[in-house]
Amino acid sequence: MKTQQEIWQNMYGKTFPQPLEILVEQAIIRELEMGHDLKVCIGSDSHVYGDCVHYATAVVFVRKRKGAFTFIRKQKEFQKISIKERMLNEVNKSVEIAYRIYEILDQYKMEIEVHADINTDPDFKSNIALKDAMGYILGMGYVFKAKPFAFASSNCADMMV
Repeated sequence: MKTQQEIWQNMYGKTFPQPLEILVEQAIIRELEMGHDLKVCIGSDSHVYGDCVHYATAVVFVRKRKGAFTFIRKQKEFQKISIKERMLNEVNKSVEIAYRIYEILDQYKMEIEVHADINTDPDFKSNIALKDAMGYILGMGYVFKAKPFAFASSNCADMMV
């Protein structure tokens, strides 16, 4: 499986040369200096185009009662996979990012949630991965959110994939 180089951007397409860890810490410092109360939500979404799976991972900074802003990473992977494997790949990408920035968030006492683009209604195909995704996210010690409460994956990442 071949994955593209990591590049972070905002919702308007502006790219950032810094690693995510630096972007996160700079954003936290800036927002705290402005007096904002923050929480961070991380989610991923994907779309399949033939043998290519397009992924987007969103790191959403929610300014409580004052809006939000997002850093997005887009990736393409060339493989044929099942719906369950694709849902778990999305969750894995989100957990990987949460793990990378956890120490920074913990240092500043930031809340963190990991959002899964998985439907809680068993009539939807993505539901096949719900229990595994929930166990993985909760087992890593993060707050778990699924549809319809998983806006980082269902809205932010979905818009960019």
